[in-house]
Amino acid sequence: MVRIAVAGTGYVGLVAGVCFAEVGHQVTCVDIDENKVNVMRSGVSPIFEAGLEELMQKNYSAGRLNYTTDYQSAYRDADAIFIGVGTPEQPDGSANLSYIATVARQIAESVEKDCLVVVKSTVPVGTNDKVEQFIRDFLVNDVRVEVASNPEFLAQGSAVHDTLHADRIIIGTESKWAQEMLMQIYEPFHLPIVSVNRRSAEMIKYASNDFLALKISYMNDIANLCELVGADIQDVSRGMSFDERIGSKFLNAGIGYGGSCFPKDTKALEYIAKQHGYELKTVKAAIDVNEEQKKILYKKASKRLITLHGLKVAVLGLTFKPGTDDLREAASLENVPLLLEQGADIYAYDPVGAENFARIYPEGKHGRGSITYVDHIEHALDGANVCFIFTEWGEVKAITPEMYKKLMRTPLVYDGRNIHSVAQMQEAGVEYHSIGRKHTSKEGSKELKDNELQYS
Repeated sequence: MVRIAVAGTGYVGLVAGVCFAEVGHQVTCVDIDENKVNVMRSGVSPIFEAGLEELMQKNYSAGRLNYTTDYQSAYRDADAIFIGVGTPEQPDGSANLSYIATVARQIAESVEKDCLVVVKSTVPVGTNDKVEQFIRDFLVNDVRVEVASNPEFLAQGSAVHDTLHADRIIIGTESKWAQEMLMQIYEPFHLPIVSVNRRSAEMIKYASNDFLALKISYMNDIANLCELVGADIQDVSRGMSFDERIGSKFLNAGIGYGGSCFPKDTKALEYIAKQHGYELKTVKAAIDVNEEQKKILYKKASKRLITLHGLKVAVLGLTFKPGTDDLREAASLENVPLLLEQGADIYAYDPVGAENFARIYPEGKHGRGSITYVDHIEHALDGANVCFIFTEWGEVKAITPEMYKKLMRTPLVYDGRNIHSVAQMQEAGVEYHSIGRKHTSKEGSKELKDNELQYS
């Protein structure tokens, strides 16, 4: 058993802390927000993540997990301190390291015994060297403190599973002592461990995330070409997936990637390269493709429709992916403002993300348009002129083509996640536009044009 303190209780810090407690370590999670700490002590998770709340309650009751705002007591006698605070993107694409610096100074002024500091936050290559020097500059007591890199590779929506059943654990250390300490911490997980130096560990994180972003943008680029030449992207990706060199994951075309990692990490790595006088052309291309892809449905609808003004527009899905309430870099945040500017009356459905979205766009009028949040998909679709699908929630995937035809005033659907069958939508008489596949335009077209004229 190792005494662990975790700085930060966002996705990275909280999930790591809970999972460390689950395998038997003594864990204290530190956050500056007293209200948040009290909520977590009551057994409620501040983030929506499958299985997390149950493990929080289990390990808190067992005495292996605690939460506090008192960082001094948490860091004072910890064997290891994991830093899991945010490194948000700055306007120039670089990572904001101010939260890391704040925690590093607090650690330096608090520790009273030999301690390993482990940075789990995603940081530019070379940051851990600076963190170690920064801590030593402000160190109050005569103790040994080393810094290690231990990037996380969890996906939101499956973060607990990804942590407890990871493909591998990456540790970056500069001494045998630090390496052995991390090996001891991760021994109960029984997972493969890749041990490298700190800078390689930092680069592995960026290289891995950016490679996945590249795959997504590549498939979206190919999907757009498929539409022009008459190929079907789902057939193409299925054919590609049998090649072991390519694999089957991250081959689904759609309206781009979002979330807290891919957008930030691609821009950060591009920035790092520029700082060293190098241009990462492939990463830059992925960023450019993704920016355009997020608005592709809106562009299709604008080309198809005379106007969106006064039309009832159903928006299904607000979060950047299913299984999370996170809106960061979500396609909805790109498209909803455009729809509102055009005067659309939006009826939005999301099983967990509506409350967060309403903090940005409160229910009611916004310029020429308006937004209403509904608890049931049927309420969004009832009498709608257009439907946009931004997130492939199970509840959205369960909608049948016949429901669109029955509920919508004009069954015109723009699907950014390719969740429906083109043939079934065509058979049901739904005008259906997706990504990288042919579109249907049978029944409903004339009725739609009449309604466009009515509302223009």
